[in-house]
Amino acid sequence: MSSLYEFMKEKTWNLTESWYASLDKTKDGIYGTSDPEKIELLKKQNYEFHLLFCEIFNEDSENLEERFDQWLDKMAADQGHLATPIPQIIDEFLTVQEQYLDLVSEYSYQNRETTSFTQNQEWNRMVSKSFRKIITEFGERNLAQAQHVMQSQQEMITELSSPVIPLNKNVALLPLIGEIDTHRAKVIFEQTLDQCVSIQVESLLIDLSGVPVVDTMVANQLFSLVEGLKLVGTKASLSGLRPEIAQTSIQLGIDFSSVNIYSTISRALEKMNA
Repeated sequence: MSSLYEFMKEKTWNLTESWYASLDKTKDGIYGTSDPEKIELLKKQNYEFHLLFCEIFNEDSENLEERFDQWLDKMAADQGHLATPIPQIIDEFLTVQEQYLDLVSEYSYQNRETTSFTQNQEWNRMVSKSFRKIITEFGERNLAQAQHVMQSQQEMITELSSPVIPLNKNVALLPLIGEIDTHRAKVIFEQTLDQCVSIQVESLLIDLSGVPVVDTMVANQLFSLVEGLKLVGTKASLSGLRPEIAQTSIQLGIDFSSVNIYSTISRALEKMNA
């Protein structure tokens, strides 16, 4: 008589094919893909899971927890699964769990003369307990990876949203667009100074017409940027400074009297001969 482990091991590929055949192909994300290469990868990932999960019932298995960790890390970082709603992924984990509970029942029935009810229940508990742990671990790692990707994308967007654009060998433009939070203000300050030094900008026009809200923090950071540019030899001018921005600056006691201020970019460029 074969062991439960051997019984399961023989069925691993059939489990994958059965699972994929039962998938709702109308789902979003990786489960609804029609790309042959992605389908092949999805099946491979599922098959690797089965090869690992069977080892739970192998008394001689070694380093199983470490191998599961590696599989979970790889799956949590997989682009296809990152693009798939987490409830759908959990639902498929539960579908696979049902496959194993069915296998336990099938094996127990085929070997009913030698398999006790207690043993059957113990196997079921092993399956349920293992899947609970796997689903929890995957959820945590998937969330952490998604947050890391989102943060990286946000940092890239922030960095790209504060470009110093050379207009001629002496004058450059810094068009600021969108809301400015504390993190973005810090990035703008650092990158603007670095870029002005790197390309040796003598005059920088900072356009604020695309900034919807200027609060205390933004006004202070803007003043700090102007002062910082002075220290690296760049003279800053402002355009698009709306009345409410000027009012905020006055209320804060920020003195822009030494800075050339223009209503529009075009008017500023005319005066700066750019």
